Amino acid sequence: MFFRFACFAVFALTALLSPTAGAQNAQVPQTVQQIQLSFAPIVKRTSPAVVNIYTKRVVQERTMLNPFMNDPFFGGLRLGLEGPLRDRVESSLGSGVIVDPTGQVATNTHVIKGASEITVVTSDGREFPATVALNDEKTDLAMLRIDPKGAKLPWLEIGDSDELQVGDLVLAIGNPFGVGQTVTSGIVSALARTGMGKTAYGYFIQTDAAINPGNSGGALVDMRGRLIGINSMIFSRDGGSLGIGFAIPASMVKAVMFAASHGGKIVRAWTGIQAQPVTPDMIDHLGLPGAQGALVNRVNGNGPAARAGIRAGDVILAIDGRNIQDPEALRFRLATLPIGTPVKLGIWRDGKPDTVTMTTEAPPEKPAADRSKLTGRNPLAGATIANLSPAILEELGGAAQETGVIILEADSGNAARLGLTRGDIILSVNGDTIGNVQEVKDAMQARNTQRWAIQVLRGDRVMNLMITL
Repeated sequence: MFFRFACFAVFALTALLSPTAGAQNAQVPQTVQQIQLSFAPIVKRTSPAVVNIYTKRVVQERTMLNPFMNDPFFGGLRLGLEGPLRDRVESSLGSGVIVDPTGQVATNTHVIKGASEITVVTSDGREFPATVALNDEKTDLAMLRIDPKGAKLPWLEIGDSDELQVGDLVLAIGNPFGVGQTVTSGIVSALARTGMGKTAYGYFIQTDAAINPGNSGGALVDMRGRLIGINSMIFSRDGGSLGIGFAIPASMVKAVMFAASHGGKIVRAWTGIQAQPVTPDMIDHLGLPGAQGALVNRVNGNGPAARAGIRAGDVILAIDGRNIQDPEALRFRLATLPIGTPVKLGIWRDGKPDTVTMTTEAPPEKPAADRSKLTGRNPLAGATIANLSPAILEELGGAAQETGVIILEADSGNAARLGLTRGDIILSVNGDTIGNVQEVKDAMQARNTQRWAIQVLRGDRVMNLMITL
């Protein structure tokens, strides 16, 4: 079993069969006439805004001078007769959604990754060259820009994905396997799914509407014809649909779309806290009614959470009234909030609920990064390092660590041979605590040092490396 990105366009129809009914009025069909109702009016209204995205990317491959080199008869032997590298063009297909009349198109990052040429094709056959306005790998969302040159474009209004309820009807509209635009229906089978995929903000709407490769980047729409999500992934044993698909909620789409329209850079809210899941064996100790929320285990004393009075041992249960199931849900909710927004945090403290107000802030780059690549005869040669700051930690997805120097790259030299990697934090060298980049440089330049003891933090695990050069 594995998760597979599903390159597709999906529309999810939520609430009732009436285009004006909200989720709170959803009903089970009661009569034959109701059962005979059709999705056709909603499909007709929404499907023109779903587009195909064709990409071309250049890859290099080595030519073979010996025609028998790869023949199975010869056992696939490589006889040293390889030719020079040459460029080869690969094409791929995904889907997208036009989200405003000026030509913004939402899709998945993995649909356009590495593309040298992107073409958007509308349902009526019009073709537009596209440029990337914003590519956010942390959410697997990308915003493209096309120029309609005065022509009218169909587009979808972005709805409120927080209105969704399990059981709401959904439609998937996309181009699975390149067969042409296809519509499937289903329901929202789960909400707030976390721990899926490899994105930093994995928090998904789950649906059983059939979605397949070729659909990634498409739309989830509710019964009012509003966009409520971008489909991104399927759960599959063989690459085909098994009725479990995942869509990125519209609340995150709004945040990325806003950033694309305001400078093309995403700045996410910083709290200065590190949190862990609440496990069943913690329930009695904390006095919680259930295994829910994000347990705060570290607070940056200079961060907005500390100023709001949040402390280690608090459990964050809600943000502005929306439930928080785990730390991933907390990260997602914070990532959808604009900087400078006051938010109410529902917390559990000392066996009872409480509320605090915190104002979101941009992560500061203090101290300055001072990015440096280490050279010479030392254990960290080949590593690029930087001073630790909230901005750097947000960039790399690190924890709320306040001391040490972070490794940005370790792709060569002794650092690579030691297995050091991006995101590792150097805590000490030969017993001396490390506070900044210059201290690492000074330690590496120490003369007559052949034995090294380096303490490194990786995630929540401290490693003690003993090296002899």
